[in-house]
Amino acid sequence: MFLTSKPTILIIDDDMAILGTFTKIFQRNGYSVTVAQKGTEAIEKLSLNHYDVALIDFALPDMEGTALFPLIKKASPQTVKIMLTGKTWLQNSVEGADAFVGKPVNPDKLLSIIDTKLKNRNTET
Repeated sequence: MFLTSKPTILIIDDDMAILGTFTKIFQRNGYSVTVAQKGTEAIEKLSLNHYDVALIDFALPDMEGTALFPLIKKASPQTVKIMLTGKTWLQNSVEGADAFVGKPVNPDKLLSIIDTKLKNRNTET
């Protein structure tokens, strides 16, 4: 049997440079990538597709990224939710994220976190 299924990731950030850089990094590492620049755009994409990972910026132009957590959980409980933020103090005050990654982001560290979270998710099911 030949599997063509790539892990899917939704990157939600209003910074075009971050979206472009992350898209290249994740595609090179075998992910199928979708991007959204606003929370409302992410909500629309989440209603149409399942994602293995959601990489969410805290400060979106139309909402806080944390507002997406319950929507993601309802639409796809197995989706790994990773919050990107320059505000590291948020780690102790926000519920719903599977991991927090501080900006600036180390791509290798981020890939390692995602890999670990996906493996753990697959062993828990």
